[in-house]
Amino acid sequence: MSVAEPRRIVLFRHAKADWPQVTDHERPLADRGRMDAAVAGRKLADSGIPFDLALCSTAVRTRETWKLAVQELPHRPKTVYEERIYEASPGELIEVLNELPDDAQNILLIGHNPGVQGLADILAGRSESDARERMSRRGFPAAAFAVLSIDGTWKTLEPGVAALLDYWAPTE
Repeated sequence: MSVAEPRRIVLFRHAKADWPQVTDHERPLADRGRMDAAVAGRKLADSGIPFDLALCSTAVRTRETWKLAVQELPHRPKTVYEERIYEASPGELIEVLNELPDDAQNILLIGHNPGVQGLADILAGRSESDARERMSRRGFPAAAFAVLSIDGTWKTLEPGVAALLDYWAPTE
């Protein structure tokens, strides 16, 4: 795998969660969230990105989002459940991504706001089409995702080095 080939990272916020009397980490998806997670999975499949690796927060709502979304993909990537993604800041998420192996070309990170949106904003030094405008207008609602491209290795990932290629969010 050549470092010259752009790497892609999809930052995917968990789908809408319910608010039962459980700890935040244990919150499950709401009915709407289960629907949106599957739709987001179909949109990810439509992107044609062959994911090598999925990094998923250990929170119940992110694991449920991923379980529903991945069923829509043509190929199931290796999945790593990473505790550090839960409640992570953009800087902490960059640290996790800096540790990725060189053979991971296309990765998906399933996490939480404000970290996921903050990371998309921080990494995107440039934007293709109107993706940044749409992301700025909509924010990063539950089940939204941003597709970014970077040149270089994961160890060189830092603010401003990525191109925002696409952004998708479910309709309200």
